[in-house]
Amino acid sequence: MAEHPLADHASSDIPEQDFVDAAYERLDALRESYRERQRKTHAEHGVDNAQAWTERDALSSHLGDMAARLEGVEDRLVFGRLDMADGHIRRIGRISLSTPSGPPLLIDWRARAAMPFYQATAVEPLGVARRRHITTRARRVIAIEDELLDSSVTHIDMQGEGALMAALSSARDGRMTDIVATIQSEQDRIVRADEKGIVVVQGGPGSGKTAVALHRIAYLLYAERERLQRSGVLLLGPSRIFLHYIEQVLPALGETGVVSTTLADLLPGTSARETEPFEVAQVKGKTGWERILAQAVKTLPRPLDAPLSLKVWNRSVTLFPEDVSSALKRAKRLHKPHNEARESFALDLMKRLAQRLALEAGDADSKENIPEEILNSWTIEIRDSLDARRAINLAWMPTSAQTLLARLYARPELLTRLNAAAGAPLSARELGLLARHSTKWTPADIPLLDELEELLGPLPQHSAHKKTHEAAEIERARTAIESQGLGGGIVSAEQLAASVHEDKEWTPLCERAANDRQWTYGHIVVDEAQDLSPMAWRSLLRRCPARSMTIVGDLDQRRGTQRPSTWAEALGPAARALEAEYVLTVSYRTPRALTELAERVMARAGEPVLHPMTAVRDVENCYRVLFAQDSHTGHTGLYETAHRAVEEATQRLDSESGPGSGRVAIIVGTQRALDWKADLSGMSALDSRVSVLSAVAAKGLEFDSVILVEPAEIASDGLGDLFVALTRATHDLTVVHHAPLPAGMEEW
Repeated sequence: MAEHPLADHASSDIPEQDFVDAAYERLDALRESYRERQRKTHAEHGVDNAQAWTERDALSSHLGDMAARLEGVEDRLVFGRLDMADGHIRRIGRISLSTPSGPPLLIDWRARAAMPFYQATAVEPLGVARRRHITTRARRVIAIEDELLDSSVTHIDMQGEGALMAALSSARDGRMTDIVATIQSEQDRIVRADEKGIVVVQGGPGSGKTAVALHRIAYLLYAERERLQRSGVLLLGPSRIFLHYIEQVLPALGETGVVSTTLADLLPGTSARETEPFEVAQVKGKTGWERILAQAVKTLPRPLDAPLSLKVWNRSVTLFPEDVSSALKRAKRLHKPHNEARESFALDLMKRLAQRLALEAGDADSKENIPEEILNSWTIEIRDSLDARRAINLAWMPTSAQTLLARLYARPELLTRLNAAAGAPLSARELGLLARHSTKWTPADIPLLDELEELLGPLPQHSAHKKTHEAAEIERARTAIESQGLGGGIVSAEQLAASVHEDKEWTPLCERAANDRQWTYGHIVVDEAQDLSPMAWRSLLRRCPARSMTIVGDLDQRRGTQRPSTWAEALGPAARALEAEYVLTVSYRTPRALTELAERVMARAGEPVLHPMTAVRDVENCYRVLFAQDSHTGHTGLYETAHRAVEEATQRLDSESGPGSGRVAIIVGTQRALDWKADLSGMSALDSRVSVLSAVAAKGLEFDSVILVEPAEIASDGLGDLFVALTRATHDLTVVHHAPLPAGMEEW
């Protein structure tokens, strides 16, 4: 490997610098070209018809999107070169670039021609004679690493080891970076996997599974752009802080517009920020809730017990039980959601009452001969009648998902009856955990609300408001045509209103998808998927009828005490669409001593890890244990000992990586997190150099140094939480304790 320092070198003195300069020059030119074309397009006012305006805005939006994608690409634009055995040279980068005259300048890392950069080995060189890794900083080449593919294979096949180790050893900055320049062959095979169904990626701590998932999104958007540009991609992460942590990766790969969300934010317009005991959340996610909720919706329509006299205008009309019973049967046979079927039910009853009133008023001699205008007139009177509206609503009340679920929680006797009617999927103890009167929602409530939204459908006023809004748009269009003397049969008010609506559809796809509960995505990626409940999987399957998903997680990091032994078990209702399962076997981030420590603790607790990892790096003296003595204040010395360890960690980072660099985390159990005012959401973990977190909040994140306080407390919440806490550090782990340590954690 030959390194080339940045200082005091002319461009031509540094290998590859001239090419890097040319690539950035071309990138800058393309960015400016797209923005200039967008400005000119948007400035065109000479068009005089709705279609032309729509076409103008569509082109402007497209040019802006292309510019934004290029503007997201900056660091490490060029990172690789392949010298092929046939003498050709391929240069690999984040995106594809061509020279102004047309020939390729840079090959996109996702292109088939770039695949040997990641998968060529000494045994299977794939036509590559030399692979070069190029490291840049601020558009300058600072290091080069060459591999001649003619050496013997080692026990772990790594390409670009120098660049990889440099990236792994650098201090954290609170954000995840892409691994496009250092993707390893086992990771690349998953990124490019061509399975169309559900693909599971099982990966232990430090295996790069999240990075693989993000790069797979970028690859699919490249390989299947036409399909996915129409349907979109959904990324579901475990927390908002996790999404914040990874938010820079996709734009840096040239991709924008992916819908990123959490389970708590999956349902548009519903906030789920309340917390609850993990045991309660588990009950809410169990299989069988779909039957309970279906029973709840079935009980909403109610038959009439006795004839009811209704006042309509200046007359009275009788509503009979058989009227309601017949209308109920007809509406239920439609198999529509509750609120949509209710419209048919109400129209049926109003028609029956209108016929009865018309006959009683002498407007016809039989209900078959009632003129349409007479029937409509009486229907309007019924609609305006307070008695009639009340009777129809009592028989079939429109209901929202939030109202119904809150009612079930507040009325334990009702929930118990529905549970029995559904085959008793919940035990009496589980039912007892659910009783509450608060209407504040938790993330575990979201799949239940989503299920009810599917069963109930939108409230009638939403549909009515949409129709009223469309009618108002048509009327405004008609006024515009008449006032300007337009039309003449060429453009109708309806056509103009439709064009206005189409114009609004140029809102970015990700915004439209995120705000539409019924949107169906072309592909869904789920990270930390081992923690999703069966009800959560139902919500995701509903959003992806094609069952095209990439599922990423680690069964050993599952919360609670019931760890599934296979992904088929963990996926619940999604297991039927499972097409392929990949296992990442190498830990790149976590030091070997910490990987072995975590696996030993799991084994001593009676739950050995399902997929052991092989670590590629280690750090000397990366693990230590500090016993905290009781202090004079009545507290144990845990707090003081932990913060002394923090000071030592920050001093090391200041000395080795520069003042203020790196990230340190204090990880504590759930109860202690409350006592120490820890950041339970993890929101401060990105911006603060030192964060106090629960193991749950730290999931998916990484830190240079971790101070783990009372691991026995963390283990009491589940071995998965302790496994997570033991594997968050990239450099060193300090355990601070007063209570006995879990077996296997003795200093060694």
